[in-house]
Amino acid sequence: MNLPDLSLTGGDDGYVHVRGARLHNLQEVEVDLPRGRLVAFTGVSGSGKSSLAFGTIHGESQRRYLESVAPFARRLIGSAVDPQVEAVTGMPPTVALEQRTSAGGARSTVGTTTNLSNAIRLLYSRAGEHPADVLEKGSALHGGRLTSDFFSPNTPDGACPRCHGVGVLREPTEVSMVPDPSLSISEGAIAAWPGAWLGKNFRDILDTLGVDVHRPWRDLPEQTRQWILHTEEQPVVTVHPVREPGQTHGTYRGQWRSVERYLRDAVATSKAESSRRRALTHFSVATCPLCEGHRLGPDALRVTYVGRPIWQLAAMPLDDLVTALTSRLQALPAGEGTPEQEAERILLPTVLPVLGTIVGLGLGHLALDRAAGTLSTGELQRLRLAAQLRSGLFGVAYVLDEPSAGLHPSEKGVLQHLLDSFLSEGNSVLLVEHDMTLVADADWIVDVGPGAGADGGEVLYSGVVEGLDEAETSVTARYLRPGALALRTPSEVRDPHGWLEIDVVHTRTLQGIDLRLPLRSFTAVTGVSGAGKSTLVTHVLGTVLGERVRTTVADDPDPTADAGGAAASEAGTGTGTGLADDRVRHGEVRGSEGIDRLVHITQKPIGRTPRSCLATYTGLFDRVRRLFADTPEARSRGWGVGRFSYNVAEGRCPECSGTGHIEVELVFLPGSYATCPRCHGTRYSPETLEVTWQGLSIAEVLSLSVARAREVFADDQRISRALDALAAIGLGYLALGQPATELSGGEAQRIKLATELQRTVRGHSVYLLDEPTSGLHPADVDLLVGELNRLVDAGQTVVVVEHDQRVIAQSDRVIDMGPGAGDKGGRIVAQGAPAQILEADASLTGSELRKVARPEHA
Repeated sequence: MNLPDLSLTGGDDGYVHVRGARLHNLQEVEVDLPRGRLVAFTGVSGSGKSSLAFGTIHGESQRRYLESVAPFARRLIGSAVDPQVEAVTGMPPTVALEQRTSAGGARSTVGTTTNLSNAIRLLYSRAGEHPADVLEKGSALHGGRLTSDFFSPNTPDGACPRCHGVGVLREPTEVSMVPDPSLSISEGAIAAWPGAWLGKNFRDILDTLGVDVHRPWRDLPEQTRQWILHTEEQPVVTVHPVREPGQTHGTYRGQWRSVERYLRDAVATSKAESSRRRALTHFSVATCPLCEGHRLGPDALRVTYVGRPIWQLAAMPLDDLVTALTSRLQALPAGEGTPEQEAERILLPTVLPVLGTIVGLGLGHLALDRAAGTLSTGELQRLRLAAQLRSGLFGVAYVLDEPSAGLHPSEKGVLQHLLDSFLSEGNSVLLVEHDMTLVADADWIVDVGPGAGADGGEVLYSGVVEGLDEAETSVTARYLRPGALALRTPSEVRDPHGWLEIDVVHTRTLQGIDLRLPLRSFTAVTGVSGAGKSTLVTHVLGTVLGERVRTTVADDPDPTADAGGAAASEAGTGTGTGLADDRVRHGEVRGSEGIDRLVHITQKPIGRTPRSCLATYTGLFDRVRRLFADTPEARSRGWGVGRFSYNVAEGRCPECSGTGHIEVELVFLPGSYATCPRCHGTRYSPETLEVTWQGLSIAEVLSLSVARAREVFADDQRISRALDALAAIGLGYLALGQPATELSGGEAQRIKLATELQRTVRGHSVYLLDEPTSGLHPADVDLLVGELNRLVDAGQTVVVVEHDQRVIAQSDRVIDMGPGAGDKGGRIVAQGAPAQILEADASLTGSELRKVARPEHA
């Protein structure tokens, strides 16, 4: 596309002009975009659209802003923001909302995400009803009232003194440390002890101290048991160990630590997450008896506003909260009132517009104390968008990354209204999007392609929507108006081989449902955001099957999620109900006997730092390193497999310790990663890079795309199997060394799926996936669905949480949750073959399918 050269100065023609964009796979892109319009960036996954919208346009905006900071700080940041573009003119300031599956820390809630918590705490401080004795302890500056810090569990003033603002107590108890008291210490009664040498050391010390280690635990004196478990004493003794023949019998000096002290040390100091998680399993978790799980001190819990303590207000559905606060504002006297009423007159108008926007986006079922980590992707996206809508910015360009992710088709209208609001306030919207219904409503389309990775990076079309058909090489053009959808009918679906049945399921918002799931079939669980889909699939099926099958393949537990579901409780603002609500209660379970494995694949990252990458996660890098170690050059130098690991000191770059990036810590901005100035991102030392295999260094292998690597390693069966699985589900564009920090949640989930697909599995497996099409172009969705159907054809069971109508149409069974969200959902409103869902009047999914289905279905 040949566009005229532009001067960096001159008149404003209402367009953003990009010249010479070459970030990542962009091939000297030149494009013009209208301001004040909705511009959609489209293209297959990995084509370069995000590199253009976020990396180039938003990156250039960042760079210009950073030029205004102090020179010493700019030196630190310079390499962290490099849009690699010749020129961008006519560009307004940008605000980027990238797709994130992470919702913040364990204490992050709806209230903290939207900043509403601060205003609510001020309302309780300035206008709340304080008991007389509480007024005697408050701030003299505010008439004895408690400051807002007293209403936050994250401050020293506000945190409950017993549980320190957590809401639960985690303590090693005798039952948690010694689950089977009939065993003796020598038989392993103290399950909390580590294995191998250290566990034997503790046992030998007790034997030396005169404890009968061969006597059943329950028969030991109470005082002895408590000393072993909880003492703070640390005596040092000379141990004469008794070992098996052939083992070392040397005498040594051993120091005792109680079991509790060992566990607390392991949690606080262990560098191995597996050791930390194991130790946490031996802590019992109970609601704090002082604050009853509400996390605040006693005085703050006695202050009320609109007749409720703060924990009750924070637990109200936002629909009800808007009603209560609106009534309060309307009830205020017209004239000058008390200081408390004047505070309300200032604070309530700042709270209600934000609440109204959130409720208008269909999130009225949420509560301020809802843990952000329990929200769906769609709910998180809308919360962030709502916060931006109330910011009052004018003349900026919002750069949005798939805001439709996680949204039910019936909720797309709400999103479209929000985007129109941004535009009506004088802003521009740049939208990276795969949802064709939103793309069709755009004012302008920039289609990038034609393929992914090295096969993409070109602007195939830039113009109004109607002209996209002119782009002959555009994959997107084929899906923009795809025609009516064919739904599977009862006669076309696979016959199930048995059923998994779980009676009367109660947990979170699920209201005593009876689940009937076909086995060796493809099931789609649907419904509006917050209807209970993920709860049913991820929480219920994950829990029930996890307790009954021999093998479970799942993401490692989040190390921030302490034993017993404590993380969920921490994340709230104090309802104290997290532990009870999270428990899965159910009746009889039938049909699980024939299931051998549970494969639970979520959108959690495959790693948290650039050290984790696609090649290491899938395991193919082990084989690659072996190939390099077997080269004549490596053998002549005496280098083994470890030399080619960037996690080993001998072969990696000493500057970045093998990450390829340097973490840039900024006081006034979020930290970021900059390319290592010594190895330039290769991760390795120059000496290591001297060894080549088929003309490629180990760093050059990591820079290969999956598609290119398939050609390079075509003769290696083990590596090819992993690469073929990645390519089959649309990940051919990713580089083998692509850092985990650069992967979207959808990409991470599909990498996990590909890792599973490359394995040779015997027996019956159940696969649980949560929105696997997230971040996929419709063409890539077709690839993914084809692979999932092949799994089912091979005799496996696949269950997906999904909104994509083409995926739903190709499933064997649909379980539609609803009818609404939160307390208005949690029920199965329709189930059956896709064509049967159209007939359910209460099903919003059926209603949306009727709009796109072929006439014979509708």
